[in-house]
Amino acid sequence: MKTKYIFALFTLLAITVSCTDVVDVEVPEGPTRLTIEASLDWERGTSGNTQTILLSTSTPFFNDEKFVPATGAIVRVTNTDNGTEFVFDDQNNGRYTTSDFIPIIGNTYSLEIQYEGERYTATETLYPVSEITEITQSTEDGEDDEALEVNVSFLDPADIENYYFLRMQRREDLFPELFYIKDEFIDGNEFTIYYEKIDDEEDNSEEFKPGDIVDISFMGISKQYHDYLRLLIEQYESAGEPFSPPPVPLIGNCINEDNPDNTPYGYFRVTEKITDTYTFQ
Repeated sequence: MKTKYIFALFTLLAITVSCTDVVDVEVPEGPTRLTIEASLDWERGTSGNTQTILLSTSTPFFNDEKFVPATGAIVRVTNTDNGTEFVFDDQNNGRYTTSDFIPIIGNTYSLEIQYEGERYTATETLYPVSEITEITQSTEDGEDDEALEVNVSFLDPADIENYYFLRMQRREDLFPELFYIKDEFIDGNEFTIYYEKIDDEEDNSEEFKPGDIVDISFMGISKQYHDYLRLLIEQYESAGEPFSPPPVPLIGNCINEDNPDNTPYGYFRVTEKITDTYTFQ
């Protein structure tokens, strides 16, 4: 009886293995597009002369090489208020750099890229950032009244429409926490943003603890960049939810002047920013 049982088991395994087919699933791939990472961030207290623009091409989702540099482009930024032109030199690795950029609050800058016979353009205005008035820690404002949180406070100027971008990241974390802010309901007042971490094994997230260091970047941005960030963050935060819409490529402010069907990815921004750090006690 025992021998028959073993024979039957091997027979079942043989049938199972013999019926296994390899199914190749073809994943559709979109056209290769230019990706523009042009963030000209002027850190307060510095000259802001040294700036870098990253150019790459989009890659298939399952491609092992995630960054494919776009080389051989001609890249320039022009201050449209005074006509000053800044040429970004090709470093042959996707990086285009200049050491001559001059940031001026309130001035408008235009980006022009010539790449593989097509011309890409974008325009942004450099807005000021409000002063950070205080950075503190507490356990009062978050979801968990025992978890540490960092609080960043700033004073919004009255009677001026302002938009802000706040980026906070614990040094050992892979991803930052991003906040887009408009002063519609805080005009002329001091406002505080808190950042809290909750223990979550699924997300591999741990609460803040004494000694943790958080890097903080606070920027003044345009309304159009605020709206772009809102869509970007909303799409990122809803990813993986059962009823969330499928993610779609977000179109920034960069335009292909010669071939509108070949729209680039990415964004051209010009900002004034403040950077700081906070160490939990």
